[in-house]
Amino acid sequence: MPETSASVDSAGRSRPAKLRLTPLERRASISLALLFAVRMLGLFLLTPIFAVAATTLAGGSNAARVGLALGAYGLTQAVMQIPLGMASDRFGRRPVIVFGLVLFVVGGIICALAENVDWVIVGRTIQGLGAISAAITAWVADATRPEVRTRAMAMVGASIGLSFALSLVLSPMLVGSFGLSGLFWAISLMGFVCLLIAAFVVPSVPPAPRSDQGARVRDVLRHVDLLRLNFGVFCLHFILMALFVVVPGMLSELGGYGSASLWKVYLPVILVSFVVMVPAVFYTETRHRHKQTLDAAVIVLVIMLVLMAALAHSFAGVVGALIGFFVAFNILEALQPSLVSRVAPPEYKGLALGFYNTTQSLGIFLGGAIGGLLAANGQAPTVLLAAAALAFAWYMAARGFKSAS
Repeated sequence: MPETSASVDSAGRSRPAKLRLTPLERRASISLALLFAVRMLGLFLLTPIFAVAATTLAGGSNAARVGLALGAYGLTQAVMQIPLGMASDRFGRRPVIVFGLVLFVVGGIICALAENVDWVIVGRTIQGLGAISAAITAWVADATRPEVRTRAMAMVGASIGLSFALSLVLSPMLVGSFGLSGLFWAISLMGFVCLLIAAFVVPSVPPAPRSDQGARVRDVLRHVDLLRLNFGVFCLHFILMALFVVVPGMLSELGGYGSASLWKVYLPVILVSFVVMVPAVFYTETRHRHKQTLDAAVIVLVIMLVLMAALAHSFAGVVGALIGFFVAFNILEALQPSLVSRVAPPEYKGLALGFYNTTQSLGIFLGGAIGGLLAANGQAPTVLLAAAALAFAWYMAARGFKSAS
C-alpha cells in the first residue's frame, strides 16, 4: 500500500491525503539519483579546471582543441542516448547501464594515460559512447507511480546541479594534489563506483508497458512545450561549456590563482549560490510558480553573462557575476527535468526524457567546440556575449511555455 498522510482543517474537514513514496520507490529514486550524481560528477570534474590544467599536455595551449576535449563526450552522448534507451527497453535497464559505465571507465583510463590533448579527446569520445542518461531516467519512471514521479525526477535533476557544484570545489583540489592524470584516475574510480551501484544497489522493478514507438516519436516532436524544454537544456549546457572554456583562465589571470587554488574562488561562489537557490526552488514548488521561475532564471543568465563580459577586467566583477550565474543555473538544472516529467503525457514520458538528454548532450558538445573556436579567434568577452545572445533566444522561446504555468 502507498504511504499516505491525512490532516484535518480548522473546520474539522478531512483534507486529501498526501501521497508518499513507497519504500521501494524511495530506495530506487535515491539510488538512481546517487548513480546519476556520481556519474555526472565524474563528467563535470574536468570542466572547471581543464582550460588551465591542459597546458601541461602537448597541444594544451590551443583553445579550440581544449574546447573540443571538453565537449567531445557530448557528441557521442547525443548520438547514443536514444539507441541505448531503446536497447534498455529490449534488454533491460541494468545490463545497458552497466555496459555504458564500462565504456565510461575505459575512456577515463585512456585520458589518465594521455600525454597530449588529442588522446584526451579520444578518451572523452569513448566515455560519451556510454550514454545512459535516458536509460537511468527510464528506470526512474519504471520504479515510480505517475503520482509521485515528478518528485523522483526532481531528485535526479537536483543531483546534477549538486554534482556540478561539487566538481567546482573538488576539481582544483584533485589537480593540485595529483595532477591532471590523477584527476582522470579519480573520474575512472567514480565510474567504477557507479557500476557497483547499478549492478548491486538499485532494486529491480518491472519495466513499464511499451506502446507504439513510431507514434510516440511523432508526438514528442510535435509537442511544442517539450521542444521548448529541449531547446532550453541545449542552451543551458552549451552556455556552461562555453563559459568554462574562458572562465578558469580569466580567474587565473585576474586573481593570480593557479589550477590548484581555483577552489578558493569556486567554493564561496557555490555556497552563496546554493543559499539563494534553495528558497527559490522551495517557493517555486510550494506556490506552483514554475513558469515564472523559468522566465526569471533565464533572464538572470542573460544579465550575468553580459555583466561578466562588461567586467572582464575586474576580478570582483567576474566573481560576482559568476555567483548570479550559478544561482540561475542550479535552479534551472533542478527545474527543467521536473517540468519534462510534468509536461510529457505518460504514454511517451520515457522517450521525451530521451530526447531531452540527447539535446543536453548536443549542447555540451557544441558549447565546448564553438566556445573553443570563439576563444581561439577572439577574446573572452566574445564568448560571453555569444552565450548571452543564446540565453536571450532561450528567454524569448520560453515565454510561450504554457503547460506548467
